[in-house]
Parts: sequence; structure tokens; C-alpha cells
Amino acid sequence: MRDLAFVGFLAALLALGLKRPFLFVLAYLYVDIVSPQRLSYFLLNSIPISMIMAALALGTWFFMDRKKDFSIAPRQWMMLMLLGYCALTTFHADMPVEALTKWDWAWKALAFAIFLPLTLHSKLRVEAALLFMTLSAGLIIIVGGIKTALSGGGYGVLNLMVDNNSGLYEGSIISTFAIALIPIILWFARFGTIFPPDWRVKTFCAGLVFACLLMPVGTQARTGLVCIAVLAVLMLRDVKRRILYMAGAGLLGLAAIPFLPQSFTDRMGTIQGYQADQSANTRLAVWGWTLEYVQTRPFGGGFEAYLQNRIQVRTVDEQAMGEVQMVSARTEADEGRAWHSAYFEMLGEQGYPGLLLFLIIHGGGLMRMEMLRRRYRDREGDMAWVAPLATALQHFQIVYLIGSLFVATAFQPFIWMAVAVQIGFDRVVARRERASLRRPFVPTAATAAT
Repeated sequence: MRDLAFVGFLAALLALGLKRPFLFVLAYLYVDIVSPQRLSYFLLNSIPISMIMAALALGTWFFMDRKKDFSIAPRQWMMLMLLGYCALTTFHADMPVEALTKWDWAWKALAFAIFLPLTLHSKLRVEAALLFMTLSAGLIIIVGGIKTALSGGGYGVLNLMVDNNSGLYEGSIISTFAIALIPIILWFARFGTIFPPDWRVKTFCAGLVFACLLMPVGTQARTGLVCIAVLAVLMLRDVKRRILYMAGAGLLGLAAIPFLPQSFTDRMGTIQGYQADQSANTRLAVWGWTLEYVQTRPFGGGFEAYLQNRIQVRTVDEQAMGEVQMVSARTEADEGRAWHSAYFEMLGEQGYPGLLLFLIIHGGGLMRMEMLRRRYRDREGDMAWVAPLATALQHFQIVYLIGSLFVATAFQPFIWMAVAVQIGFDRVVARRERASLRRPFVPTAATAAT
């Protein structure tokens, strides 16, 4: 039955795409985020559905879409440079077989992000792309939110429709992106036009925000709690009554504590006492190994270079027994531990050049969104949506950049889609600005009288 639902939805998208070819682009977003072939039992799991959607999206754009004002943004060139550099490091990878496995999906993420802005030449298309991204991720988030509300979840226990916890189905990754999506969801509740923000849309958005906040609880990912704190601070910029906001946020947090599972509060408590937590110490050991590794391999070791690491993990546990403080320490050997950070992932795999390109691409996005936010902050009428969307996309990116300190998401397709939407949004606003400057002056009765 579930297979029929996925097939029916994709068939409807394909049928509508024959009349509106841009829907093939949206269909690819859906397939790449949700991966319905992984959720299917027999109808889709043997079909290269992702490749089919990509071919339809690229082919219909090339032959049918308009190419007016065609241009490639500087950040698209930077992504193209990063893609080429990744190809070079993959060819000379330390772990050639394993590197090809990651290259197989990482290059597609970058390539589609380079292509996507070329199709986003109107506000409607930018909004549609963001809507498909939000609802596709929302499918995973809503399922996780419901299971959390019913069972409380658990670290490595919460099943998000599939047993394979890769991509957005991994607990820390979905927790990061769920919190990062909240500003965009709130934007849809105010400025959406595909689904005008009536009471039904606002109710759904409120429910989706609540589900997003439940994801760190259900997955018990400490990264999610950090992202919530970062987003709460970022939202202070646009709150008129900041004291009231801070008091309300504090009271809401205190009120939520009694309803949180004990396992969640216990795990969040390890943020302070990281010395006794093997997971945190493993991260630090891997990061130390990476810094030493790039001293001899400054251009990186290619994808999956972490598989060759050999580390020593030391944990210290302190327990009070009456007036006596018992301290125990142990050291364990480990190997082949993952990066646990997008920055160290990029540094270890692509070296200093790759990390520099990564930082320039994301730093450029933050700067451009800040410029749009300030330039259109006081605009009204048909441009009132610009500054809030620039703020939402900027907050999304900041939350991701903070969360990715602890999660290896440098090549996660979802963030590159968001970067592509940023570029398309920037170009749409610039095009509208140029059109308004070229608009001929039409004298009114008052100006004619003078």
C-alpha cells in the first residue's frame, strides 16, 4: 500500500510536469530528500528514479525553459571549482575504493546545486523550491515527531521510516536541519503565496515547528539542543519586545523539563562533563588526528580518508562517595572513526583548498543575505517578503554551520540545495530591482499640474 502511494504521487508529478516542466526539478528535490526508493518494498527500489528525475529536470530546462538573463553567479563558479577539486582528490584518494562510493552521491549534490539556480528565475519558483524542500524534510520530521510524542524516542533508537540511518534519516543530521528549517516555516506562515497563510496553513506550520522541536528530544542528539539555543539567540534580532521574548522562552524551557524523558536529560547533561563521555572524547581525538594528518597531506586524502585513522580515547569519570571523590581514568584504542564535523571532514578529505572553498561559499551566502536583509528591511508592498526571507535563509545557514561543527554534513545534499535557493533568490531580487529602475516614469495628475 505504501508503494502505491509513492508511485501515485510520483506519477502525478510526472504527469503535471508535462505541462509545467519545472515540476521535474521539484520532483528531483523530493526524490533526493525523501528517497522513496529506500522506503519502497518492490515497485521503486529497483528503478534509478533519482537519475530519471535528474535527466528530466536537466533536459526540459535545456530544451523548454527560457534562458533570459542567463548568468552564472560567483558562488556557482566556486561550487564548480570545489566539484573539480573533489574529482581530483578522489582520483588520488588514500582509500580509492571507499572514496568512489562517497563520490557517487557527493558529486551529484554539488552538480545539482550548481544547476538549480538556473531554473529559479521568479519568486514563485524560489518559493516552490523552498516549499518542496520543507515539506519533503517535513515528512521525515512529522514521522519522528509523532513517534517521539508516543514513545519518547531514544539515542539510536528512533526509527524514521527506514532502518538505514544515512542522509536526513540520521538522528543528529535531521535534528540539525529540523531546527534550521524553523525560520523558513515561519516565513511561509506569513508570506507564502502558493498556500496563502490562512488559519489552516498557520496551524500546520505551528504543528510542523513543534515537530521540529521534538526531533532533538526523539533522537537525543546533543547537536539539536545546541541548534535550538543558537536559533533562540538569532531570533532576538527581529523581536520587538526582547525582554518579554527572553522571559517567555525561559519559562517555556522550564515548563518543558518535566515532560522530557529521563534518558534525554541524562544525555544532555553529558555536554558539561564531556571528559567522561566516550563519544565526545572520540570526536576530540579524531579532530586532533586530522590536524596532524593535514600537516603531511595539506591537499587532503580524498573521500573517506578517516578510515585510516588510529586514535587513543581517554575518558575520566568522577564520582562522589560521601566525602571522598573517586576518579577513574581509562584509555582505549580505536580506529576508522568518522570525522564528526563538517569542517574536519572537508579539511581531512579536501585539504586546505577544499576547506577554504567551503568557507567562502557559505560566508558569501551569509554576507549576501545580510545585505538583502538590510537593504529591504523597511520595504512594503510587493517587496515586503524579501527581507524576511533573507533573514530566514541566513538563520537556516547559521544554524547549519553551528550544528555542522559536530556532524559531518559538508556534502549533505540538503544544505547545497539551500545554498542554490539563496543564489536563485538573490538573482530574482536583483532582476526585480533592475526592472523597477528601467520602468518609465508615468506622470500623475499632481505632477502634471506642477
